[in-house]
Amino acid sequence: MAADLLAGGRRHLRGFPDFAGTTFPITSAIDALIERLQQALAAGERAVVLASGDPLFYGIGSSLCRALPAEALEIIPAPTACQMAFAALAEPWHDAALLSAHARPLEEVIAGVRQAGKAAILTDNRQTPAVIAQALLAAGLPPTTACAVCANLGQSDQQIIRTNLEQAADTFFAPLNVFVVWSGGTSASEQVANPHPPGLPDAAFATSAGLITKREVRLLSLAELALGPGEVLWDIGAGSGAVGIEAARAQPTAQVYAVEQRPALCEHIRENLRRFPAPNLHLVEGSAPAACTAWPRPHAVFIGGSGGRLAAIIELAQQRLYPGGRLVINLVTLENLQAVRTLLPTARVVQMQVNVGTPIGAMLRFEGQNPVFVVTASV
Repeated sequence: MAADLLAGGRRHLRGFPDFAGTTFPITSAIDALIERLQQALAAGERAVVLASGDPLFYGIGSSLCRALPAEALEIIPAPTACQMAFAALAEPWHDAALLSAHARPLEEVIAGVRQAGKAAILTDNRQTPAVIAQALLAAGLPPTTACAVCANLGQSDQQIIRTNLEQAADTFFAPLNVFVVWSGGTSASEQVANPHPPGLPDAAFATSAGLITKREVRLLSLAELALGPGEVLWDIGAGSGAVGIEAARAQPTAQVYAVEQRPALCEHIRENLRRFPAPNLHLVEGSAPAACTAWPRPHAVFIGGSGGRLAAIIELAQQRLYPGGRLVINLVTLENLQAVRTLLPTARVVQMQVNVGTPIGAMLRFEGQNPVFVVTASV
């Protein structure tokens, strides 16, 4: 069927030099393309948008689906760049993590690579294989970690360069590429199949002065946070890291960002991560809310400590949480509870008073723990 309007990148349009209709070069200003396509639809014109690979895989198809009715679209996919990369490498990819560094936070990509046995990363002109390799080395992957750059796939100048992270970090590659990394981690499918349910005993964690969210309070708080697959959790005032670590291990595809301002407690968190590995937990030594401003938007926020900045932290959480997100706060003083009630008047408040059975000779007595207020608000 002949088209009245042909849209695409300049390299795509060069493949149709004899097209007689109107051409529309696609730039980073997608809004202009959407407006032109909507005009074409209203005028009854036939428009074709050219895109590489499958446009619904990190491609322009997602934008078109949001802006145009489904019945007006006919989407014809081609092999994705990741599919072509693995084919060129003769590498099975059913167990690979498929990631994109194009206009996305690099820390999410690094976390995805660390979790996966193998990963394919779509790059861009800013987050190149060299930049990603440098970030992976900084995150602790060995310099000898195997990787490959698959450039100009399907073209006459296709290049498949097998290398390692150390070499890739200092090399310039053709900009149109897929970066494949064999990190040797647990595959995404294995992680999802083997999560770790929360409920570790308090004594399993390294801590000091009892600065840990006790097991029973921790379980209720995690239930209120209701972290789902692929979601983002902020753990503010992480203390021993127990809440964040248990959340990260229970949802291996989620991302947990934890902040703690006390260096000694950060060392406890690092020790607890050695005891209970959670590669999807990212620890920052610093003070909230300043340390949280560059983090990805959260689906859930846990506040275990505030360092006297409770109001500012709650304000940031309300601004950044996705609609329907959960905010859970643990408090031990009436003064802080009153302050939170003023800021979150509709929040649900539960007081937990846990008594733990303790042997006394051949008998059993109950030892009371400090009462804790668990405040839950939905944004």
